[in-house]
Amino acid sequence: MTATRVDADVLRRLPKAVLHDHLDGGLRPATLVELAAAVGHTLPTTDPDELAAWYVEAADSGDLVRYIGTFEHTLAVMQTREGLLRTAEEYVLDLAADGVVYGEVRYAPELMLKGGLTLPEVVGTVQEGLAAGMAKASAAGTPVRVGTLLCGMRMFDRTRETADLAVAFRDAGVVGFDIAGAEDGFPPADHLDAFRHLRDESVPFTIHAGEAHGLPSIHQALQVCGAQRIGHGVRITEDIVDGKLGRLAAWVRDRRVALEMCPTSNLQTGAATSIAGHPITELKDLGFRVTLNTDNRLVSGTTMTREMSLLVEQAGWTVEDLRTVTVNAVKSAFLPFDERTALLRDVVLPGYAAVL
Repeated sequence: MTATRVDADVLRRLPKAVLHDHLDGGLRPATLVELAAAVGHTLPTTDPDELAAWYVEAADSGDLVRYIGTFEHTLAVMQTREGLLRTAEEYVLDLAADGVVYGEVRYAPELMLKGGLTLPEVVGTVQEGLAAGMAKASAAGTPVRVGTLLCGMRMFDRTRETADLAVAFRDAGVVGFDIAGAEDGFPPADHLDAFRHLRDESVPFTIHAGEAHGLPSIHQALQVCGAQRIGHGVRITEDIVDGKLGRLAAWVRDRRVALEMCPTSNLQTGAATSIAGHPITELKDLGFRVTLNTDNRLVSGTTMTREMSLLVEQAGWTVEDLRTVTVNAVKSAFLPFDERTALLRDVVLPGYAAVL
């Protein structure tokens, strides 16, 4: 099957896996309007369609800091038990409707304390909402499994507390840890205490790196902090010249370090200039373990189906290419090996075989 024959219906039916997606970046516009009204928060507009368009326009600045600033409104409605339960449940249902069979959702509990909830209450509530969503999706015949990554914010000082939460909830649906936020001026090594604790407790973690900051951030995330995956990592191409890999790029490829790549988001933050020229295609062709992700579905106005469609239409991807990145994602999921193997064998590979 060639790229030109991959229509929207085929893309929707393909089983998908997403490793890099933020809970507070994926609310339904209508839900955001309703929850904002309930808590008295003022939005740029109360029309859901206009709000969705505002998000994409506001985020389409080419600046990571401004992009992050759009989260003010979603976070404002995620400070109560009711807001967290609803957004978590709908998050799962939206993944299921998009054909996602495995997802990892990430968020920073420390940003959801203004309504009086404690850190453990935030995590417990989100897990309750995710579980409700998974139960409904399964009952509807579109089962999806969702694991949670807890994020520490790199510009603040609560990452060790968040790492403690990841350890405490590791048997309740939390599968790993991340640090997020503005990269420039906030190196991951500032949070070594959290990473050491996670390694001591055998909890896997990923680190946002190589998006707004270049090779040094990727090197530090891997070699100093010990990350098992890299969030974004698009600037690893700065260590590749005419197809020849430098030492850091070779390390990433040869040790199968997964790169959680988010094409539309990268265009918005200025980390890439076009879908056709996005590093994900070059890196895939060079044998890197690239994965395809949405990052923030509301903020980027996207879905996994849309990300796949853009690569098919603008970068010449085939169904085989989409299968490759989906298999890469499942192989790199923060799940036990036998569960990853079963997901590939029973769900992902048969789903692609039915199309190819």
